[in-house]
Amino acid sequence: MLELRGVEVSYGAVEAVRGIDLDVLEGEVVALIGPNGAGKTSTLRAISGLTGFRGSIRFDGIDCRRLSVQGAARRGLIHVPEGRRVFTTLTVHENLLVGTTARRGRADAYSLDEVYELFSGLAPLRRRLGGALSGGEQQMVAIGRALVAGPRLLLLDEPSLGLAPKVARSLFAALRKIAVRTPLLLVEQNTVMALKVCSRASVIVNGRIVLEGSAAELADRQTLVASYLGEEPAVAAVTSDGSG
Repeated sequence: MLELRGVEVSYGAVEAVRGIDLDVLEGEVVALIGPNGAGKTSTLRAISGLTGFRGSIRFDGIDCRRLSVQGAARRGLIHVPEGRRVFTTLTVHENLLVGTTARRGRADAYSLDEVYELFSGLAPLRRRLGGALSGGEQQMVAIGRALVAGPRLLLLDEPSLGLAPKVARSLFAALRKIAVRTPLLLVEQNTVMALKVCSRASVIVNGRIVLEGSAAELADRQTLVASYLGEEPAVAAVTSDGSG
């Protein structure tokens, strides 16, 4: 479904992504994990056309250079960027309706009712303005807006960033349900949570992929993964039960 070969992203003299290869197959959930500044967000921005790149990116067999950002979204390549970016002057329900403009009649799009069922906390807030929502509520709206767009592949950038542990756990419980139906490329700093929802993962450090494997393989090599991320293994263990 998604194929990256030799992808590089630079901002002036700064090389953010340095020749990475990455694949997402039909029905897969792949995580891209790494420390701050590793190149994770730049990789997603290159895939969805928000930044220029060198190398090759193909979505569903199509060269992504031939697609505009809007064209990629209409084909089902849906990106939920870091920072949520809900429309603050629109209600929850209106924010979700915005997502329907990209689905182009895809039968597998989530309905509004399905989004409210998946994120039950949004149902009583449907008339609340986006700017009056908590960070967790805004993240639910942002993902729900992406789901009603009918994603054939959903790109998620740091969905747990800035959320309380309890809220992050609830969000990832919803992502596990979404993953049954929708392929995901997940960028996430919370390694433990990411490995619980993905089937495969790649560790990116300084713009290069330094380690790849199944979620089980990387979970078994937690000490090595933590060393690449600049973490102490004990810290990762605390994060896993949400008490950190």
